[in-house]
Amino acid sequence: VGTTSHGAPVYVDYAHKPDALENVLASVRPFTTGRVIVVFGCGGDRDRGKRPIMGEIATRLADVVIVTDDNPRSEVPETIRAAILAAAPGAVEIGDRRKAIHEAVAMLHGGDTLIVAGKGHEEGQTIGAETLHFSDHEEVRAALQERAA
Repeated sequence: VGTTSHGAPVYVDYAHKPDALENVLASVRPFTTGRVIVVFGCGGDRDRGKRPIMGEIATRLADVVIVTDDNPRSEVPETIRAAILAAAPGAVEIGDRRKAIHEAVAMLHGGDTLIVAGKGHEEGQTIGAETLHFSDHEEVRAALQERAA
């Protein structure tokens, strides 16, 4: 999506399943001289068993893990995040996805790589029965502009 003034790249990826998250994190490691940072969450009303698996993968392959909301639907978002965090020691919990993305971009240094995973092309955040406009791409661009200002 873009890079910081120090050249740290930021990618948005649709990785919302364990194997996809593992693949995207493993693919950037060889090209990252600093830290691999990942922002991700798991969808509500979906496979609950994958949540701790994704937490384990994230903490094994990334240096900084930020767990956030990703379409909680009818589930309580804190419950979803807790299931991920149970297998992700040291991960940071920031429920507000916008804030999570902005904080991740703000912590980037030269050599780091940021992956914002789970939504990819999606342009909505489903909370309960309502889908609100939300785009990881737009938020990353806004965070990069905010950082450059």
